[in-house]
Amino acid sequence: MMHMNILLVEDEPSIANMINKGLTEAGHEVSIAPDGNIGYQMAMSHSYDLYIIDIMLPGINGLELCRMLRKVKDSQPILMLSALGTTDNIITGLDTGADDYLVKPFKFAELLARIRAIARRRKGIVADENKLRIADLEIDLDARVVKRNNIEVSLTSTEYRMLEYFMKNQRKVISRMDLLEHVWGVDFNMATNVVDVYVNYLRKKIDKDFDSKLIHTVIGMGYIMKSA
Repeated sequence: MMHMNILLVEDEPSIANMINKGLTEAGHEVSIAPDGNIGYQMAMSHSYDLYIIDIMLPGINGLELCRMLRKVKDSQPILMLSALGTTDNIITGLDTGADDYLVKPFKFAELLARIRAIARRRKGIVADENKLRIADLEIDLDARVVKRNNIEVSLTSTEYRMLEYFMKNQRKVISRMDLLEHVWGVDFNMATNVVDVYVNYLRKKIDKDFDSKLIHTVIGMGYIMKSA
């Protein structure tokens, strides 16, 4: 696994110590902030490869901290931690701009798996082909800019990864489990209706205002991206 400089924002000392010990043994460098305010100050004054943020924090809570970081730290991945594991909670966490969401209590091996997936995605950001196209939809992979009919479309980081995966697999039927694995990085225990929610988000942004629809449901199997 590639070495990462990680900021952990966690107010429970036992959890912070457990994560710090495990990540340090795995070869990462870990800085710890005990609340959201200190976490934000540290993020602004240092450069990190990954933020691991608990949602329930004193001061600025984790969701608000994630929103604040997304305004100024657009490309660095954020992994949210929370004891709240319902679909609505997960979607709320991802909607703030988080790349992944891990429900407490978790096994440390699962945290490492998520970090490996994030590291693989970071490594693969530069693609051989710097643009993907289908019909009048285009992704510039270098600039991470999406346009449909030459109009720029604003996507969250999760929506962007989903669209990129669809466009790299045009005319293939993609299951919900495929999307969980490739968009969120690992085959983890998240309800597949989270996938449906995000596909609907994506459709509203790239299909809703256009006559030609690109993302199609294949009943009982998943989704396919194709032009008419």
